[in-house]
Formats: sequence, structure tokens, C-alpha cells
Amino acid sequence: MALQNIGAGNSDDAFYRYKMPKMITKIEGRGNGIKTNIVNMVDIAKALARPASYTTKYFGCELGAQSKFDEKTGTSHVNGAHDTPKLAGLLENFIKKYVQCYGCGNPETEIVITKSQMIQLKCAACGFVSDVDMRDKLTTFIVKNPPEPKKGSKDKKALRRAEKERLKEGEAADEEQKKLKKEVKKKVSSSSKDGTTKSKKKSNGSDEDCGSPPHGKIQEESRVEEEDDDVQWQTDASVEAARQRIQEQLSAASADMVMLSIDKTEKKAKEDSKANGRSENGGSMPYKSLVEEVKSDLQRGMSAKELQHHLATLTASSQEKMSALFEALVAGVEKGFAKELVKKRSYLAAASAGEEGSQMLLLHAIEDLCCKSNSNALKEVALVLKALYDADVLEEGHIVQWYQKGLKGDSKDSKIWKNAQPFIEWLQNAESESEEE
Repeated sequence: MALQNIGAGNSDDAFYRYKMPKMITKIEGRGNGIKTNIVNMVDIAKALARPASYTTKYFGCELGAQSKFDEKTGTSHVNGAHDTPKLAGLLENFIKKYVQCYGCGNPETEIVITKSQMIQLKCAACGFVSDVDMRDKLTTFIVKNPPEPKKGSKDKKALRRAEKERLKEGEAADEEQKKLKKEVKKKVSSSSKDGTTKSKKKSNGSDEDCGSPPHGKIQEESRVEEEDDDVQWQTDASVEAARQRIQEQLSAASADMVMLSIDKTEKKAKEDSKANGRSENGGSMPYKSLVEEVKSDLQRGMSAKELQHHLATLTASSQEKMSALFEALVAGVEKGFAKELVKKRSYLAAASAGEEGSQMLLLHAIEDLCCKSNSNALKEVALVLKALYDADVLEEGHIVQWYQKGLKGDSKDSKIWKNAQPFIEWLQNAESESEEE
């Protein structure tokens, strides 16, 4: 069966994943009883997630002819002889009005009829709610014949609730286990202290004292040794720790002399860093100058590979480089961040395809820009994530992991998580539906 992209605007996109069958028509009868049979209307309606009766009725309304869809046989007829290109053009108008999201253009929408008998399209990808023009003739038919609710939606919600409760119970059990371990450690340490004091009090070396310890005490000691093995010892290399060690080891006079030399070296290092125009955090470039340098590279028409190679030579952290690249790409953009990033996705693809964890750096860069009082970027965060996901720049697992960490982190009260929630829910629903299939 020949397939085509849903929506005329996506016809040239070879990687577009939303597809539908090409329309097949057949003219039946003669004279006044001539009819056009849309042979694969059921398959087309299934790809659009709309009832076949809606598309058939729309053809009749637009052509001013009688139309009928038979639920039992699955046949769709429109009175009169109509060629395939004409009906395909009407189907594109139907997709624009009743299938595609008015915000992001995604065809994964759901028809919602409000209490005031108004028709809306709720997008499962970006969460945008589109208001359908009620002056169209088909709207009265839709209101009288509302779409059936999706099967299994209640079961999915129940499963999600049960999964959340199971996770909460698991976390509570882990906390209780940690408390028990701490109590055992305290008891073992107190018992070992009591044993040492008793052994000191006994002065005579009798055979009872030289005998082997009881079996229970051996088990406790072995358990303490096993718990101590898990502890990782490391030396604090900070300046304050060095000062403390110097003061403990040297005399008062020599310690003062050493501390004076350390202060001089620190002062000299700060002066050198200021003279070179660099910040104090490890000799790296200031973030503002890093952004300006990336902007100038983009204005000179530097390619994605050349820019990535140039960024590697700069002295800054990986997160600062990624944040500077992302901020430079959307500089001067007030609306339509997602479209701008799709145009420049080659730069982000080259930056996120490098070292491990680079996709998380890109997600944190998006988070940093949205938290910098950029209200427009904050509003479009779901569209940005959707665009980068469709362009294969970001993977589903990294997006979900970043979202879950953000809800538990210091910025859990930020609006970015609320705005990104519709896209995350759409990702999880799409994954669960593919697993069921």
C-alpha cells in the first residue's frame, strides 16, 4: 500500500513519521445513479484517528452532494463522478481544520466537545488547545455524533497510579532499611567501646582472657569490617584544608610564614587572571564573552564541524560551551524558537553527538535559557523539545531522565516543568502504546 505524509506542508520531508495511505477512488453506476466510492476510506480515517463518517460527510458538505458511510460494510460513497485529485485536495483541507494542531502542526490531536457545544483540538505533543471554526457545516454533524473515547484510557491511568504507589512504597522501604543499618552501626560501635573499657580494667592475664572470642562477637566484627569496606576515604585538597593541616603540623611561627606565602601566591594568581581577561573559576573564559565569540563565528558562516572544533579549543566547561552555543543560536529570536532551532539543528546535532552526556548538557542549556526570565522561550519549551526530538537531536530516554531529575531538584518549582509536562506525557503514552502493539 502506497503511503504519503500527513499534511501537504510535510510532503517533502523524507523522515516524517506520520503517514497515511494514498486515496483510491472508483466511479460506480451510470446516469443519475453515478457515485464515487472511496475504496480505502477506512484506512485513511484510521491513520488520521478520525471516524470515517467525518471525512465522508465533509466531502458531501464541500461538494454539495449526498454522501453516506456504511458502518457494517465500511464503504464510503459520494454522489456524482469526482476525480481523485479533487477529493485528495478536500481531504487536505479536512486535515488542516480537524486533524493538525494549530500550534505545532502535529496530527496527533484529539477532538474535544466542550459543555458549551464548542469543538476543540487538544494536541498530545505540545498541549496546545485549538478552537475549531464553528461556522463550518461539518461541526453540527460532529456535535451530534461525538467521537468515541479511546479504549483502555482508564486502564492506563489505573496502571500509572499503581506504578506511582509502588515506587513510593519502594522508596519508603529503602529509607527504613537505611535507618536499620544506622541503628546496627550505633549498637556495634557502643558494644565495641564497652569491650575495650572492660579489657583495660582487667590487669591479670588469665587463661579466660587469652581464650578465643565468642562466635557472635566474630560475626559482629566481620560485619563492621564489611561495612567499613564500603567507605571511600579521600584527602581534602582544598586551600582551607591545607591551611588546617599546616597549622596542626608546624609551630605557630613557621605556620604564619607558610600562610603568608600561600596568600601571596593566591593574590598573584588572581591578578594574572584579571590581566588576561579571564574569570577566577579555573582560568576559563567569562560566559558573556564566550557567547559573543560563538555569535561572531555564526555570523561569519562557520560550519557546524568548524564551530565544534573551535569550541574545543576554548577554555570553558562543557556545560558553559553548550549553553553559550544554544543562547547564540536563538539570539534575537522573540517567537518561533522551535522553527529557528530546526533550521540550525546541524550545530546542535554536532554538539550533542560528541562525548557521553552531551544530550543532558543540551537539556540543561535549554533549562538555563528558560530560567533567565525569557518568558517566550519558557512558553515554547514543549515545542522546542518536540522539534529537537523529531530532528533526532534528543533521545526519549535523556528527555524523560532530565524531566524527572528536574522535578526532584532545586528548580522543581520552576514553570519549565509544568510547560514541558504535556510533551513528556505524550512521549510516555507513545512508548506504552508501541509496547502494547
